[in-house]
Amino acid sequence: MKQLLSVLSICLAATAISTANAQDAAHDEPSYDYTTRGTQVFQAPGSDFMAKILVEAANLGSEEVKIAELTFPVGYNGSGHLHGTIEIFYVLKGRFGHSVNGVDAILGVGEIGIVKPGDTVTHSVHGDGAATVLTIWVPGGAGAPAFRGMPSRPIENQ
Repeated sequence: MKQLLSVLSICLAATAISTANAQDAAHDEPSYDYTTRGTQVFQAPGSDFMAKILVEAANLGSEEVKIAELTFPVGYNGSGHLHGTIEIFYVLKGRFGHSVNGVDAILGVGEIGIVKPGDTVTHSVHGDGAATVLTIWVPGGAGAPAFRGMPSRPIENQ
């Protein structure tokens, strides 16, 4: 949990610094949500894959970072793909395969996997249950292109 807090602190501090000056100067209401349950959920047709978008431009007011809770189904074995952004995974549940540039690892609860621009990564699920990971993309505007075109529904924030 300490590692997660450190990673989140770094990402959110960068966002706060970049927007603080504009808000201080304007003294207007902020262009972001103070609290949120997320913005939308993507569900792959015929699959148990799910992406719950927690933080993105819609509720952050800018695209410095995107954060999602991703659930990969039992037996998931993705294909290798090249990354153009930083992607950080924090395992919340299950065992998550994380192969970066041919170096294989199986991450357990509380472990972190990192991908940097130019890396080739493959994800998979190991064991008898699904894997749920908190995923952070920096910058956020380029994160999660695989969701585009996937059916989604908004999350109600009250």
